[in-house]
Amino acid sequence: MTPSSTSKHSAALARLIQRHTPADGIHQTAIARVVLIRAAQPSEPLHALHEPALCIVAQGRKQVMLANEVFHYGPEQCLVVSVDLPVTGQVMEATPEAPYLCLRVDLDPGQLGALMLEAALEPTGTPPAGPGMSLSPAEPDLLDAATRLVRLLETPRDIPFLAPLFIRELLYRLLSSEHGANLRHIAVAGERLDSVNRAITWLKHHYAEPLRIEQLARVAHMSTSALHHHFKRITAMSPLQYQKHLRLQEARRLMLGQALDAASAGHSVGYESPSQFSREYGRLFGAPPARDISQLRSTLQGQARAPARQGNAST
Repeated sequence: MTPSSTSKHSAALARLIQRHTPADGIHQTAIARVVLIRAAQPSEPLHALHEPALCIVAQGRKQVMLANEVFHYGPEQCLVVSVDLPVTGQVMEATPEAPYLCLRVDLDPGQLGALMLEAALEPTGTPPAGPGMSLSPAEPDLLDAATRLVRLLETPRDIPFLAPLFIRELLYRLLSSEHGANLRHIAVAGERLDSVNRAITWLKHHYAEPLRIEQLARVAHMSTSALHHHFKRITAMSPLQYQKHLRLQEARRLMLGQALDAASAGHSVGYESPSQFSREYGRLFGAPPARDISQLRSTLQGQARAPARQGNAST
């Protein structure tokens, strides 16, 4: 296929996503593990724990920050996330007439490994320095499979029979493409990735507790030095930095959703010192807790009023 066919498939995917997202937001679909995302205006930076997924932008542009790395992507590109990562995402380019449109397919690493074995796809080249997140062009065959997958939403009776086949094809196209080398290494990373995943799972459930690296190493079945090395290679941060991101994101959620004050929110996620909490919160979110939450509420209220001002622009 030619570059022009890439643009054609990307435009077709954008039309389908827009048809099935009548309003801004994250839309779960009738197809398991398939999510559609729409935004009619640029967004504020959003801090979240990104689970393993394939993301294809059909229209608009976005940037994602992982530690000190910044990933910019737009149409005809795809982002692959292989482990749970605390990231900062921001829609950079979107208007009511040309909204940001994205397809997300949640990944099952086990399915990827099984598909590689069945298709006899071997890892090639040097293992990536940081396989937790990678960005690559979305090739025409991949976009074609993605378009046919989303088009199934127009024929619901076909979803139980064809959706698993189309998802399988989508993953095969991704794995077998020139730019699928990173994902192939991820799919067969074996014990080291499993060990880091065990550590990540433990941190997600125990982020409010004091972090003892020896205990985390035992959970991961690794030495402390090996855990530090492989954890940072995969997530771009140390276990302590990872825990800090989890704590601060949860504290922000508690202040925004449950109206907790900063001291209570900080204490609930494991901070003993309010000043330390406020200092680290400001470093991550760019403002002290009270000011950040006030600004965030104002932004959310403005977005809630936006559909009324836009009339039928989003339909």
